[in-house]
Amino acid sequence: MDRVALRGLRARGHHGVFPEERERGQTFVVDLVLGLDTRPAAAEDDLTRTVHYGIVAEEVAALVAGDPVDLIETLAERIAESCLRHERVEEVEVCVHKPEAPITVPFDDVTVTITRSRV
Repeated sequence: MDRVALRGLRARGHHGVFPEERERGQTFVVDLVLGLDTRPAAAEDDLTRTVHYGIVAEEVAALVAGDPVDLIETLAERIAESCLRHERVEEVEVCVHKPEAPITVPFDDVTVTITRSRV
């Protein structure tokens, strides 16, 4: 299976279990790896035979900026479901980063990574 990766997609959202996270919001970063067969698109040099990663990026940004959820696990699941709605995408790996998580000790990042497929 071929891979199309989108890394470092940033959007502001209001996800989290604490009221201040919901009120203030924060930047989330999303990495995606879409699994699909790119041979038909390459053979015909045809965008309609692959996944339009620009559209996927817009959809993911809208999900991050959209309805708040408590857990980034839930956000990752919603993103995966959205990606799998694209006809050509057979599998997706989603990594949601929450670098501004309310943790009292120094840290670089908190991530949740999930893999989902049509099977």
